[in-house]
Amino acid sequence: MLYRLLRTRSAPYSTLLAGVVVLQFVGTLASLYLPRLNADIIDEGIVRGDTGYIVRTGGWMLLVSAVQVVCSVTAVYLGARTAMGMGRDMRAEVFSRIGTFSSREVARFGAPSLITRTTNDVQQVQMVALMFCSMFIAAPIMCVGGIVMALREDVGLSWLVVVAVPVLAGAIGLVIREMVPQFRLMQKRIDVVNRVLREQITGIRVVRAFVREPLETERFGVANDELSRTALRVGRLQARIFPLVLLILNVSSVAVLWFGAPRVDSGAMQVGALTAFLSYLVQILMAVMMATFMLVMIPRAAVCAERITEVLDCETSVVPPSEPVRGGASRGGRLEFRDVEFSYPGAAEPVLRRISFVAEPGTTTAVVGSTGAGKTTLVSLVPRLFDATGGAVLVDGVDVRELELQDLWRRVAIVPQKPYLFTGTVASNVRYGNPDATDEEVWRCLEIAQGKDFVAAMPEGLASPVAQGGTNVSGGQRQRISIARALARRPQVYLFDDSFSALDLGTEARLRAALSEVTAGATVVVVAQRVSSILDADQILVLDDGLLVGRGTHAELLETCETYREIVESQMAVAA
Repeated sequence: MLYRLLRTRSAPYSTLLAGVVVLQFVGTLASLYLPRLNADIIDEGIVRGDTGYIVRTGGWMLLVSAVQVVCSVTAVYLGARTAMGMGRDMRAEVFSRIGTFSSREVARFGAPSLITRTTNDVQQVQMVALMFCSMFIAAPIMCVGGIVMALREDVGLSWLVVVAVPVLAGAIGLVIREMVPQFRLMQKRIDVVNRVLREQITGIRVVRAFVREPLETERFGVANDELSRTALRVGRLQARIFPLVLLILNVSSVAVLWFGAPRVDSGAMQVGALTAFLSYLVQILMAVMMATFMLVMIPRAAVCAERITEVLDCETSVVPPSEPVRGGASRGGRLEFRDVEFSYPGAAEPVLRRISFVAEPGTTTAVVGSTGAGKTTLVSLVPRLFDATGGAVLVDGVDVRELELQDLWRRVAIVPQKPYLFTGTVASNVRYGNPDATDEEVWRCLEIAQGKDFVAAMPEGLASPVAQGGTNVSGGQRQRISIARALARRPQVYLFDDSFSALDLGTEARLRAALSEVTAGATVVVVAQRVSSILDADQILVLDDGLLVGRGTHAELLETCETYREIVESQMAVAA
């Protein structure tokens, strides 16, 4: 999975990678040539007392060292640019893919996990790409070249290379094998910490209201401790690697001197050749160490690549049409449900069953029902937050699954049950519905939404800052800004999903009166809990356990629908 991810994302950087390979090759050859020059200085210069030879050869060593430094630095620079570019591209691709997900896919992965995959997971893969460019390319060149050069110095000691390299690779391989499952567990632990932290920050008001700070502190502590324990286990395994490398490296160096000294004494080998052989053995083992250091990072990166690929390979359940319909017979916003059914994946029963109704332009359709009856799901099917699993939802006579998505979203505006505001200003949040709206239009939308007074009272007016999620304004103010955002779009279909629940009766009455003028030619669907606010609706739909059990005006439903009567009577009893 990691190889496939890196291979497909490295194509735009093939020129830079080719440059890295060439520079690493030249730099490694220069590094391999230095011990040979050092051996010549010892054997031909120092032993014979030839100062001129020492100076000339030393000059060559300085030149070769300069070439090595320039090539290595340039290769690392190009490798860093390549790795950072790949990381940027992967983050952008993951973000774009998440942007196409429906609510079903987002719920499947979870928001904290998607954040981790976009940030931490991509960073791990990016680090491996960087290490590959700076280490992994040079390691095999140095290993093979070192073996060749060592054999040229003395074949009699070559058995030390045959013994040392497999021992080092095998010892580190055993450690890495234990690290793979721990890395996978670590990424899951990071997801849990992100989830708990996100819940606590988002729900800080609820936590404080119920004085649950100690419980939440304990809950975060448990998640944090589990991550720490997993990280410590990984750290302990990683800590074994370098002592093993140093032990094998030092034992190998001692062995070279131990077995090489008699050969020098017998004249079968010169002192410079022994020094060069020792240098080459160290270079070979260092190459193996660099390769194994990469292998230490690969397991975690492989887990991260698998998680990234899961997101990239996940197809949204809301599939854009292959041949979209642009426009239709009319553009009035006529909404129709034909025998619509909807089931969540793995659910035993459908949430909605055999829902059929028509909402004409210029009319208001109210949807009421008990909690869990399927009201929010019903309105979510119109803008394709979900797709119906049976039947069809039509706008202007065209199935929404056949409409071009941008065309559909231009026609429909939804004010969700839980209004969400983005970090920015009041104006930027209202203009989210229409980026081209002027200040006058923004004020007009706020006036209709009964939000003009509280915005005008803010120190900076439209430029007043809004925190993430709108946490620095009240629930009623969030709802009114969200309604203004929908009004700025001027759609043909308005979907209000219990969007007036945080408003007092007087504010709601004024808002509905102002809305009636703006939405006179549009189709309005209102999900409501208070029956008193929908008495004047042109038709009221009564949902019960996913079924449409009643349809008509308020007066008609009081006569014909027992479920509606029970809802009205229960609210009247509470009011009394």
